[in-house]
Amino acid sequence: MDEIPEDIGGIRFYFIGIKGTGMAALAELYSDRGALVCGSDVKDVFYTDQILARIPVTVFQGFGPENLDRAGSIDFAVRSSAYGDDHPEVRAVRERGIPLFDYTQALGELSRFYSSTGIAGVHGKTTTTGLTGTLLKALGMPASVLVGSGVSSFDGRSTWLGGDRYFVAETCEYRRHFLDFHPRRIVLTSIEPDHQDYFTGYMDILSAFMEYIDLLPEGGELIYCADDPGAVEAAWRSSLDRPDLKLIPYGEAAEGPFRIVESRLEEGRNIFRLAAWDRDFVLPLPGKHLQLNASAALAVVNSLLGEEGRPVDSPCLDLLAKGLTEFRGSKRRSELVGERDGILVMDDYGHHPTAVDMTLRGLKEFYPSRRLVVDFMSHTYTRTAALLDKFAASFGAADAVILHEIYGSAREKYDGSCTGETLFEETKKHHREVYYFEKTGEALPFLEEYLQPGDLFVTMGAGDNWLLGRQFLENSRK
Repeated sequence: MDEIPEDIGGIRFYFIGIKGTGMAALAELYSDRGALVCGSDVKDVFYTDQILARIPVTVFQGFGPENLDRAGSIDFAVRSSAYGDDHPEVRAVRERGIPLFDYTQALGELSRFYSSTGIAGVHGKTTTTGLTGTLLKALGMPASVLVGSGVSSFDGRSTWLGGDRYFVAETCEYRRHFLDFHPRRIVLTSIEPDHQDYFTGYMDILSAFMEYIDLLPEGGELIYCADDPGAVEAAWRSSLDRPDLKLIPYGEAAEGPFRIVESRLEEGRNIFRLAAWDRDFVLPLPGKHLQLNASAALAVVNSLLGEEGRPVDSPCLDLLAKGLTEFRGSKRRSELVGERDGILVMDDYGHHPTAVDMTLRGLKEFYPSRRLVVDFMSHTYTRTAALLDKFAASFGAADAVILHEIYGSAREKYDGSCTGETLFEETKKHHREVYYFEKTGEALPFLEEYLQPGDLFVTMGAGDNWLLGRQFLENSRK
């Protein structure tokens, strides 16, 4: 495969599927390094349209080989992972002999030119990356950050561009995509079975993370969650295979500076303290998992400050604490969408039973006086079938649960053995108040009657049920 040069000033890149969250962020990063970027996507309007409009990039609406002619000379093409070899523009690029990179390959190429940190794990990688970027921004560090979702601290964008010395990126385990990345340090938040359409089980997904860790250079750093059994096992195995690596644990079970030594809630403030520093850190968002994510972010920043030769003194800690206090999350991660008639509406991307359980418990602790009503749409038949019992038992913190059909994926084959109603019947064995509406829109009349002032209504999952919260809020305007 051709390599993208470090100096890309004036080099022309064409992005196929440029409106995707990751693709738009990557286009912004390449443009920031001086590349001339254009691309194409469907005519539908997404939130990334506004982002792309702010940078010098031409976007062709719709796909077709004629777009390549309109783009003029093209040095490299990058395609979204959503588009295969049968895509008309992908075929045209290959026919013209233009070097073509997948999104993850183009991201990996970029990571070669920085002291790069890859943030990985089955859960928590988006929020951890967003928190890390928020802290780096607060310190004015010479870094660039790419997150898999819009971040409030970045004005709703998925990137923060603050310099070209350090790079922090969310990296994904699916199909071992993160093996294209070139990390100097890795954050490992969690490992457990997921992506059952690709990984055969726990040992298979663990092997992928072990391959990723092995990409670290001599003396590289593995920052791992000591509270997660999978992350602990990966760290232990890596200590045997790679004794040269520096292992940095974080969490309540950790030994060392990033052990959480105190954790409490006070009037909607999520407060924790680390062994490293005699001070409180405050998050305005709920959940013990947020404390873990923030601890990982602080460990990364501490490492980069050491590389910079900057002391972690009181003024520095003040900036870090302020950055955490101002963090308002990322898009679809405990995102407060709005309020209607005293009913808070929130949306969350949690689509694995562990994430569902942790998020709902955190919300219940944070809002103890509110009735918690969750609307969940399970994503992929293979994941739902493989983790059915765990999904059914994951809603314990909710006062009421609403379920729908399973949101399938084009990447899997449906054998009909597990449906949304299957999950509904299993969930009833664990929860006393569960409702089922095949289509999300069918639940709206029920919500109009059921929800009361003081409730917290959360749409959750990787499906399209997030629209339900927006529709509920929209009804108040009508």
